[in-house]
Amino acid sequence: MESLLQHFRKDEQQFIEQVSGWIIDVEDRYSPKLTDFLDPRERFIVQAVLGSSDVLMAASGMFEGAERQRVLLYPSYYEPQPEDFQITMFELKYPVRFVTLKHPDILGSLMSIGLGRGKFGDIRIEGERIQFAVAQEVSSYLQTNFVSAAKVKVQLNPVADQAAYITAIDEWTEESFTVSSMRLDTVISSVYNISRQKAASLIHAGKVRVNWTVQENPSFELHESDLISSRGYGRIKVGMIEGRTKKDKIRLQIGRLDTNK
Repeated sequence: MESLLQHFRKDEQQFIEQVSGWIIDVEDRYSPKLTDFLDPRERFIVQAVLGSSDVLMAASGMFEGAERQRVLLYPSYYEPQPEDFQITMFELKYPVRFVTLKHPDILGSLMSIGLGRGKFGDIRIEGERIQFAVAQEVSSYLQTNFVSAAKVKVQLNPVADQAAYITAIDEWTEESFTVSSMRLDTVISSVYNISRQKAASLIHAGKVRVNWTVQENPSFELHESDLISSRGYGRIKVGMIEGRTKKDKIRLQIGRLDTNK
């Protein structure tokens, strides 16, 4: 475990220990274990902790290409089925003529009724349509308690037909960069072609999120599978670290999505 921990951040150690507990549970019980919704970085950690274990991993967020997905850890004899992920898809009905609901409105309303972020997955909006995936175990609670968003009344309707799910229109492009370090300000500066000073200003102003959490430390060290969102600049995903150049700079793959969010 110690050799594994040294490759990850200190604030991720508790999650790594939790994952190790899940794996032991699957091995001892010889039966599947279902997690809450995990972000890409968390799923990367699960895969790393699994290593050469006999325990296998599958994931689903219902939406095609979902960022947040539930993970099923299972012994080799088991064949995962779609229903094993226990996810309910809801579509939101609301007075579209009087209000325009945005992603923060839905996210804030879900959190305000006491749901942890791990209990719901992606929130997708297409015109007036809004859909989101939730853990099946809280679906009844949601239908009873999620009755308003941005001060308007809403209603949740389950979506049974997978063909009716909103399809993501985001298109990521892969690019290669050479950076002097994996510091947050250094990577943002290189990817968006702005000065380190401007990158640091964005970070200090609370306009940069790493894995959906505001990060105000410019020297924060990035790792593979981190997702960075910079207000006004879009989102980037840290891909594979390909190695170092002769001048000891880091060759880095970046997935880039230019959207103003």
